[in-house]
Amino acid sequence: MSEHSLPAPAQAMVDAINAADTEAFVAAFSADGHVSDWGTVKAGPDGIRSWAETDAIGAGARMTVLSATSGDNTTRIRFAWTSSVFTGESDGIFVIDGDKLASFTIPPSH
Repeated sequence: MSEHSLPAPAQAMVDAINAADTEAFVAAFSADGHVSDWGTVKAGPDGIRSWAETDAIGAGARMTVLSATSGDNTTRIRFAWTSSVFTGESDGIFVIDGDKLASFTIPPSH
């Protein structure tokens, strides 16, 4: 779990991953929200669910937020990730739209 203060929609996404709750993960996003993982974009509820099933929850992921900075509607994090797909640290960017996530982006690390 995170000890850093995140906006509620971002925290809901992290909690959903760590609880292995795909429905809560999808519900954290707006209807037109998306996940962008190294440039691969999965949009809308079906795309977000697909990413959760292949790269996150379905891969046994656990996410720990190491640092977080927020401004306006954007929160940037550094996080540790453990799954059957990837284990290591990454950067992430949440964009908040009201009480939902508009997007979660994992930019390429190079």
